[in-house]
Amino acid sequence: MSDQFKSASIISIGNEVLSGRTVDTNASYLGRQLRLAGVPVVSAHTVGDRREMIVRAIELATSEADIVVTTGGLGPTDDDLTRQAFADYLGTELEVREALLEKIRAVFSRGGWPMPERNSIQACIPRGADAVENDWGTAPGIVAEKDGKLLFALPGVPREMKKMLEASVLPRLRALGQGQTVAVRRLHCYGAGESAIAEMLGDAMDRDRNPLVNCTAHLGIITLEIVASAGGADEAEAMLVEQESALRAVLGELVYGVDDQTLAGVVGEALARRGQTLAVAESCTGGLVAKLITDVPGASRYFARGWTTYSNEAKVAELGVASDLIETHGAVSAEVAAAMAQGARREAGADHAIGITGIAGPDGGNEQKPVGLTYISLDGLEGTSTSRHVFSRDRRSVRLRAAQTALNGLRQRLRG
Repeated sequence: MSDQFKSASIISIGNEVLSGRTVDTNASYLGRQLRLAGVPVVSAHTVGDRREMIVRAIELATSEADIVVTTGGLGPTDDDLTRQAFADYLGTELEVREALLEKIRAVFSRGGWPMPERNSIQACIPRGADAVENDWGTAPGIVAEKDGKLLFALPGVPREMKKMLEASVLPRLRALGQGQTVAVRRLHCYGAGESAIAEMLGDAMDRDRNPLVNCTAHLGIITLEIVASAGGADEAEAMLVEQESALRAVLGELVYGVDDQTLAGVVGEALARRGQTLAVAESCTGGLVAKLITDVPGASRYFARGWTTYSNEAKVAELGVASDLIETHGAVSAEVAAAMAQGARREAGADHAIGITGIAGPDGGNEQKPVGLTYISLDGLEGTSTSRHVFSRDRRSVRLRAAQTALNGLRQRLRG
């Protein structure tokens, strides 16, 4: 093993994962647990049930990392080929371990049925490798070393994999990672695209940096993950603080939260600090803004009331929107959005209000008012401001982006 910080690669094995029949939750779980043990994951691979492909995946993974963890392919059937691939990679043969065979027989005996002969393959381990005990199933794992690289093979059954990881693998990795700490912080941004943020950050996202800055995008929310590797927790934390400060200096108010904070939670905290309240009037979002707000515990401190006024009649009757305003400008217009916000604030007696109207799709649009067109209005002591947006993709995405954009607009207003 090298004297530098240790890193890991994960290999998920099985045709069922490639076909989509099985969601690969093992890789994400392993990634989290290895990072907590001080070993960051630098790559992950998925391969089918082919012996030569598994070998190539192991060769690739060992070229990328010091530690390789595979899941899957340790069952008793003909398509379970991980142990054979491990033997091929190690340049050796499989050998039966009698103690493992007796343990597998005992599992079947306790269940009251004889062990099928094909299960004996699970007692075979590559010569020179060690078994990883499995007290929760019949498939022992494998641990081996080659050319300074450490390899583990674990079952694909999530319960067995997790138990064996905690019992046998993580203690060994924690010992290897002594003097190595990985600390992580996530900054959430809204109001600019992934490429725009990447340009703003320049070389901060270079791949050979420590701390490393990763970037992911999901429905308008850009998350910057800062990963610091250091010799101790204090040093890693100091690196995180310094890097976060540098990112915030560049991104400014685009950053709305850290780690588990949500837009709705941040808005709620700001309202609670001010002792102010909020009302919402929604059309195309169908109550989604109200849901996001009330998903946050304690929202009753600041959330006054919400209306889902989907029809024109409801806008008029519930919010006092003038019918001639709708006839003149249409239900999807800046004027109606503003009237909805003003009506909600007035009726609820709130300090702030959000009004949203739009065309979520997939139909209902035209050349002048395309699908995705949304007007968002904010009303408060500062006055009324209305913005026009055209959100793309499917109906769900349009509604969620509209709700998030409304919350982000209120967040910015509260900051001001």
